[in-house]
Amino acid sequence: MRIDVFTIFPEYLDAPLNVSLIARARERGQLDVRLHDPRDHTVDRHRAVDDAPFGGGPGMVMMPEPLFAAVEAVQPPRPVFLLSASGRRFDQLLARDLAATDGFSLVCGRYEGVDQRVADHLCDDELSVGDVVLAGGEAAALVVIEAVTRLVPGVMGNDQSAVEESFSTGRLEYPQYTRPAEFRDWSVPPVLRSGDHGLIERWRRAEALRRTLERRPDLIPGGVSGLEPADQALLDEFSNLDPPG
Repeated sequence: MRIDVFTIFPEYLDAPLNVSLIARARERGQLDVRLHDPRDHTVDRHRAVDDAPFGGGPGMVMMPEPLFAAVEAVQPPRPVFLLSASGRRFDQLLARDLAATDGFSLVCGRYEGVDQRVADHLCDDELSVGDVVLAGGEAAALVVIEAVTRLVPGVMGNDQSAVEESFSTGRLEYPQYTRPAEFRDWSVPPVLRSGDHGLIERWRRAEALRRTLERRPDLIPGGVSGLEPADQALLDEFSNLDPPG
């Protein structure tokens, strides 16, 4: 997979892209990340990439010329996404869709934003990583790259890890525990030490449902009343157990 990132701060991305899962994927040739600085395509001695907004207002706006020139010079893989607070929300479903492609590109905004002509005529879509405003698109780019890369077959080593996690099934993930079984006054739920794998699987599904209803009820249309009979039966089966904590 090839991912091209257009940013005026390539050094912001260097360190995170050279550690952990992403670094290993790059070393194995599973991932090709290329960073491009729009400043390299400016024509003035100050290498300016921003200017005051038409109509007045605070801050500066990124100019279209350097961004268009940078993208057109390398003809990166499409789609090209502008990372923007105004974009559609990036989620696990889109991450899976992108992981099944040969690549995509990300344009990182800065300052008060990017000239609208970049969004309208250079990029194919706009993405937001949440209902927050960042200083620039670089942090968002890292979120997108990591979320997508880990879903590329072979990158994680155990592809099953990507199946049993939050949002993959429309639910939050069940709670996880490891040794020691007793830590201070907190114990690992006995069901996880029972050795009954069928019981453990049912408990995990029930806890995923309970956690989702408590923390992200928007993921279950209709809430408790919208549950399938089998899901309700799971909750009922483990209703006498205290929630893990």
